[in-house]
Amino acid sequence: MTTATRSEFDQGIALTRHPEEAGRYEAELGAGWQIGGGVNGGLLLAVAGHALSLEHGTHPDPVSISGYYLSASRPGPATVRTEVLRTGRGLSTGTASLSQGGVERLRVVASHGDLATADGEVRTTARPPQLPPPNECIGMELAPKELIAQAALLERFDLRLDPATVGWALGQPSGNGRIQGWFRLADGREPDPLLLLLVADALPPVTFDLGMPGWAPTIELTVHLRARPVPGWLRVTHATRNLAGGYFEEDAEIWDESGRLVAQSRQLARAPRPA
Repeated sequence: MTTATRSEFDQGIALTRHPEEAGRYEAELGAGWQIGGGVNGGLLLAVAGHALSLEHGTHPDPVSISGYYLSASRPGPATVRTEVLRTGRGLSTGTASLSQGGVERLRVVASHGDLATADGEVRTTARPPQLPPPNECIGMELAPKELIAQAALLERFDLRLDPATVGWALGQPSGNGRIQGWFRLADGREPDPLLLLLVADALPPVTFDLGMPGWAPTIELTVHLRARPVPGWLRVTHATRNLAGGYFEEDAEIWDESGRLVAQSRQLARAPRPA
């Protein structure tokens, strides 16, 4: 669960419990989290995940969470209704529905646990991406102006992209379908499990690296959280292997400063339409 801080992220996912309806929360989606006209899908997933964290109590952390995006969210009031489906010893499972003005925007199914107890044996063949130090990577101050104009949320990030994966910004996409870099919040808030839900959808769409500019609306996003991140920078890599029928998958890995894989995600998104 988040702490009471002045971070814009904490304000962005803040919830007020409804005084009469059980499982209902009120939120205010801020304009600062917009991307391409709508509110960022990772921020919406964090709002829904936060509501379920409050409902599950002793199981505060999302372990597996899937969201289906039904319509574009706009800045302004939103309502989250939750339902706890099962409460077990190690996991609780529930659903959440985020709506605005009676129109459902997002439907979520998630299992929550306590990642503070997830420090057992780790077996993995995964390796963190090899990146230049943050001060040798490309900051958003060098991003194309048209990108910043359509993505207000980038002003809330301290995002440093790997120079090897930003050829698209110079009109020279590699065609590999990979974008990666360092991430932290601009206001210095340290990462936690709810922030990882935002980070899973924080980088520019990998279709930029395929020479396909324009925004790619998310259809479905699933995040698996493996551990609580330590303070500091996060290393994030997004990649795709298949674009067909107007849709593509985007796989993400998030590594913390200790070198541990703390979250993985996959989303299905609609490819940008030709200009």
